[in-house]
Amino acid sequence: MDFLDYAFMQRALLAAVLVGVTAPAIGIYLVQRRQALMGDGIGHVAMTGVGLGFLLSASPVWMATLVSVLGAVLMELIRWYGRTRGDIALAMLFYGGMAGGVMFINLAPGGSNANLTSYLFGSLSTVSPSDVTAICLLAGFVVLVTLGLRRQLFAVSQDEEFARVTGLPVRALNLLTAVTAAVTVTVAMRVVGLLLVSALMVVPVAAAQQLSRSFVATFAIAVAIGVTVTIGGTVTSYYQDVPPGATIVLLTIAAFLVLTALAAPLARRRARAAAAARPVGEPAECAIPAAREAAGEVGV
Repeated sequence: MDFLDYAFMQRALLAAVLVGVTAPAIGIYLVQRRQALMGDGIGHVAMTGVGLGFLLSASPVWMATLVSVLGAVLMELIRWYGRTRGDIALAMLFYGGMAGGVMFINLAPGGSNANLTSYLFGSLSTVSPSDVTAICLLAGFVVLVTLGLRRQLFAVSQDEEFARVTGLPVRALNLLTAVTAAVTVTVAMRVVGLLLVSALMVVPVAAAQQLSRSFVATFAIAVAIGVTVTIGGTVTSYYQDVPPGATIVLLTIAAFLVLTALAAPLARRRARAAAAARPVGEPAECAIPAAREAAGEVGV
């Protein structure tokens, strides 16, 4: 535990825990909405914010937050009104965001592409006290939204038309989801990096779904996986001198593979237990729903 003697590791671990909580927390809604790659697109746009931060001598984290929020709102507007040309507009937005980041940071005094590396792939030693303050505030916003409005966000993620009929402000909730995803990207960029943050939003949720179809259970398991892999990746990066973002993502994928391997026999065991508990003489077809539910095939 000697790594805790260093202030930069204390800051990095705090940031890692916050990333491990926030990324899966918003990621579960993106997965339900089939927008798993949204975080990747926002990460590209956030690069412009980082470049502007260097150019204007402002905080790259706060500037990236502002630009990525604007980009996320624009992405939602394109999704609503873009129709057949929406994919082209999104591609221009994503690639323009990358190009803007590179251009602005090279225009900044003393700036170069090397300054982008820690934001693209994460870096332990560059998490400053001001970064930690910004990350804590932004993470608090993400947790407040994802937990406080979980019923409404889940309803919209499952079926927008049904949610609209029930009186929910669907467009406002969609915009809030996009903004929250943008904030999460900037929370995670110092630890995981802009190019890898989407994996931490999606893969823990996919891994959790191997064990549970319940939304609450999936949410809890995904956050637990996120916290575990971010702490594990950060500590491994310190001892082995490897990139933290890549380490965290590889650990996340490993967790997904392990849980996938465990899920099939676990589902069969539950199905057998449900079948064994069926009263003698009960028709087999009456027991099918119970067995399927025990196997994790029913319910979300």
